[in-house]
Amino acid sequence: MADLQLLTPAAWPEYELIDAGNFEKLERFGAYVLARPEPQAIWDKSLPEADWERQAHATFRRDKQSPERGEWLKKPGLRDPWLVGFRQAGLSLRFKLALSSFKHVGIFPEQAVNWTYIYDKVKALPVERPKVLNLFAYTGGASLAARQAGADVTHVDAVRQVISWSRENMEASGLDNIRWVVEDAVKFVRREERRGNTYHGLILDPPAYGRGPEGEKWVLEEHLNALLKTCVSLLDKEHFFFIINLYSLGFSALILDNLMRQCFGQLPHAEWGELYLDDRQQKRLPLGVFYRFSSQ
Repeated sequence: MADLQLLTPAAWPEYELIDAGNFEKLERFGAYVLARPEPQAIWDKSLPEADWERQAHATFRRDKQSPERGEWLKKPGLRDPWLVGFRQAGLSLRFKLALSSFKHVGIFPEQAVNWTYIYDKVKALPVERPKVLNLFAYTGGASLAARQAGADVTHVDAVRQVISWSRENMEASGLDNIRWVVEDAVKFVRREERRGNTYHGLILDPPAYGRGPEGEKWVLEEHLNALLKTCVSLLDKEHFFFIINLYSLGFSALILDNLMRQCFGQLPHAEWGELYLDDRQQKRLPLGVFYRFSSQ
């Protein structure tokens, strides 16, 4: 059985975690520095508040009436949206970033370790046009990585606006022909199972809570086990890779390990553990758990 791993992306000139603490993080995305909430950063900040205020081009403040929503306090000169590039391990992508009312900006930088993994695994598959399914796909970093490697990609998300954002990222990256599906992920995989469809690559990044386009309720702890059991039948039996990421406070990597081994049995070339980012002071900010395995 593989040992638990801690993974962080290689140096990325367009992104930097500057500092984290007091339930916030200070990050640079391209030309702009942003300050926003981070529930895992329970320790003290390394930099004084004055440095945060001086460096940040925009700071997110939560709405007192909502635990999720808020607003950005912007300094003059910030252009919203803007583009950042990503170039690593054969990948050359571009992403549109924007300041959303949910504090998100359009990418999760820690996922860069999975983008390069996806690219390498698609390239290694002895299949002319591997089929890859990306569920809960958000703005499509994983979809772009698979497509640039030559895969036929199906991108599933329940939010139409997010699909539009993903399409803009595809076009900005000079790619085309990703299949977009606006649907509840559970409904989609059940239908694919009934049809007997399979994929060489499965990518899952489910939220802790969510709603489908028709109000379908998703609760990670209640629905993940059943979803993974369905995914077993969707994965090609000979040439394959699988990735799942979870960002939910209190959701242990050991829980995910138990689920994966119970659902999939023998897992070749398995890797599992936590994703994290280093700030300038070498504090490690945990940003979710992952599990991945492949046939090659």
